[in-house]
Amino acid sequence: MKTDTGTGPRGHAKASARTGQKTASKAVPKIAQKAERRSDQAAPPYLALDPDMAARALGKPCATDDFAAIARACAAGRDDLASRGMAEDGGRRLRMFSTWEITRYLIPVAPGHFRRVMKQNPDLPQGRSETEGGAKWFTLDEVLRLRAHFGAEGSKAKSYLPYRPKGLPAKMVAVANFKGGVGKTSTAAHLAMSAALDGYKVLVIDLDSQGSMTSIFGGQVADEWQTVFPLLARHHARHLQAENQRRMDRGENPQPLDDTLSEALDVTANQLIQKTHWPNIDLIGAQLNLYWAEFQIPVWRMQGRGWKLWDALTDSLSADGVLRDYDLVFLDTPPALGYLTINGLAAADILLVPLGASFLEFDSTGRFFDMLHATFGSIEEAETMTARALGREGLAFQWDAVRALITRYDGGQQAELAALMQSYLGPTLSPHRQGFTALIGQAGEQVQGIYEADYRDFNRETYARGRETFDETWAAVKSLILGAWRRDEAEAAEIEAEGAAPGAAAQ
Repeated sequence: MKTDTGTGPRGHAKASARTGQKTASKAVPKIAQKAERRSDQAAPPYLALDPDMAARALGKPCATDDFAAIARACAAGRDDLASRGMAEDGGRRLRMFSTWEITRYLIPVAPGHFRRVMKQNPDLPQGRSETEGGAKWFTLDEVLRLRAHFGAEGSKAKSYLPYRPKGLPAKMVAVANFKGGVGKTSTAAHLAMSAALDGYKVLVIDLDSQGSMTSIFGGQVADEWQTVFPLLARHHARHLQAENQRRMDRGENPQPLDDTLSEALDVTANQLIQKTHWPNIDLIGAQLNLYWAEFQIPVWRMQGRGWKLWDALTDSLSADGVLRDYDLVFLDTPPALGYLTINGLAAADILLVPLGASFLEFDSTGRFFDMLHATFGSIEEAETMTARALGREGLAFQWDAVRALITRYDGGQQAELAALMQSYLGPTLSPHRQGFTALIGQAGEQVQGIYEADYRDFNRETYARGRETFDETWAAVKSLILGAWRRDEAEAAEIEAEGAAPGAAAQ
């Protein structure tokens, strides 16, 4: 057995370590001096500011009128950017769709079979080629006609037409969060486009006075009378009319309606709905003046304590046949829990809450749900107390589904935090993560949605990967919609069966 004397490899290592320590200790002052010199050369920019230079660079003070000049500059820039997505006549145009896209994304048929059907049915849209023998391209209107043909004449084993139970109203989907920058409007817009490509007839309602959703769909809104404002006013006016009738029945003087309420009585939702460059997406737009509803609604509420303001939007859309004429209604709400948001959330069957995978957005979203609980809980409590005093059932809000959705997701950086959020929120947080891809950024620069982007502007596989995250988002939301409709359908059948049961009429 050999004894370690420190002269072998281990001993040499120890000696080298001791030597290295001495060398390092001698080198420390020189290294520190060099670091100090580098620190002097790269001083933080805020340490060397000259007050005189800062005063000269400051410019003149800003007055109230300067805000108007800034607003005009922004409007000019906005119009310039928006015009890049417009046709020569100033209107927006939806691009065309190739046979490849149609058979891959829109109508579940093989390309060869699709071409045979076109050849066998010359009365169907035949598309157009940009070059001799090139790919055929179709408008979305033509795609919808083709889908209807396959639905009527195609294989019964395939589902060519979107599921929509007969006799049931449209499903309303609200996208909300009071934190800005979470992808709320973008998510709502792409869901509306996804549903339209799927064959649904869609209405988009912009409740945000910033009007971003309106801009996406090329809407033109002159003032608040072309927004949902007159529908809310009409609902209050009809409440006052009913109250006045009760007053007169008691021998009391009626409460007069002001000009705004009188004018609103003649407005219907159909007068507010605009066509968009999508053949099956319509719009009720928004603009800055809509924000005045946040001040007017509480005044109306004071005038009529019994007015159920949270039902104003739902009742108005239902009374005007909107929920019969459309399949889906998407509501884009303001980034605040005000009266417009309350109307949107109360109207919704499904609530989607987008958020990023960050601590601040997770924390803010938790506070948003806490505020929802407090707001709707207080409405329920007050209404239930009144109802019970009159021997009626109380008020209870209910949504078919509520889901939080992670947007702008970066799997390389946010996977751990997203998993943590999932563990706390469970099924409330959709397991699908809406990723951010290069296609999303490029489409945004071109002032259009992902589905409006022509894949020829990208590599085809880049396009396929880019739209995949939005296709998956739509699949997750569509599953909620279909499940809610099927549940409603089953409940309606059960009620009908109970009504038809022997002895039911006698009861």
